[in-house]
Amino acid sequence: MKVGVIGCGYWGAKHVRVLSSLPEVSLVVAIDAQAERIEPLRRMYPSALCVTSLDDVIDLIDAAVIATPPRSHGPLAKRLLAAGKHVMVEKPMTASTAEARELVAMADEAGLTLATGHTFEHNAVVKHLRDIVAAGELGKIYYFDTARLNLGLYQPDVNVVWDLAPHDISIINMILGATPTAVSARGDRHAGTPFEDVAYLRLEYGTIDATANIHVSWLDPSKVRRVTVVGSQRMAVYDDMLDEGRLRIYDKGVQGAPLDGTVPMSYRYGGIVSPHIPMTEPLAEVDRDFVESAVTGRRPAVDGRRGLAVVEVLEAAAESMATGRTVEISPANDIATDAVPA
Repeated sequence: MKVGVIGCGYWGAKHVRVLSSLPEVSLVVAIDAQAERIEPLRRMYPSALCVTSLDDVIDLIDAAVIATPPRSHGPLAKRLLAAGKHVMVEKPMTASTAEARELVAMADEAGLTLATGHTFEHNAVVKHLRDIVAAGELGKIYYFDTARLNLGLYQPDVNVVWDLAPHDISIINMILGATPTAVSARGDRHAGTPFEDVAYLRLEYGTIDATANIHVSWLDPSKVRRVTVVGSQRMAVYDDMLDEGRLRIYDKGVQGAPLDGTVPMSYRYGGIVSPHIPMTEPLAEVDRDFVESAVTGRRPAVDGRRGLAVVEVLEAAAESMATGRTVEISPANDIATDAVPA
């Protein structure tokens, strides 16, 4: 296949590197209107074709990865699908649910692959956490608590929710095999930015009686990438900032909660286990799965419907932040049965 990468900034350049190593890809085409981004790639990957306009190569490529600013995702993907190209879109898939639904419908009708770059759904630790939750090792899941914080990077066209929260929303959806039924959110603007740079989201998974709290920030002194899962039997913490032992399972919990509403009588303090999990590069898994899906016609592990499910939450969070109300979402496709095993 001949695969284009549209937008060769931080993530786009990484896609060029990964795609250049895949045996199924006969040609990588780097596309960016900014020539200063193209020239380094031309030197690093002499076999790649480097151009500044999609118009010059749209008839040449079979598929494309879109790694441009979020508001351009929908229009670019629509153009490519209309031209008969397979498409993988970086997160968030689109800037609205209407756009996302249109892309899913176009891909289905044309029999084309539409994938979404939810990198953490290809992460070995997240997959392991999904598997132990599905096996019931944590018991009934009560709630998730996630934090994705750092000092920067401020984005020019979206707020911190659209920039950072897609990671945690996709992680939680994948682990639970479900999508939220209600969203509430609040955010604040600081440092003179026109967009919220700190936000808190609460997701309600009404179909399975679980909740999730998400904290995202561009304005925090510490870099934090943490997911906590609390179950009735055990608890788990995935800390992506650790070099080793990123996943820890805690045999802790509350026992003997009385029926009369008084405080629990006892607590359980057991051991801590950090399972060995062989690691791979998630981005390489993203691109490999996309290319193989386009070649074989099978559904990608993270397809357009999973991208749509995340955009629905982001749009509901934006409405909640604007109105102060909880926003209900109609139950989406059951991603537990909709997904291809990864």
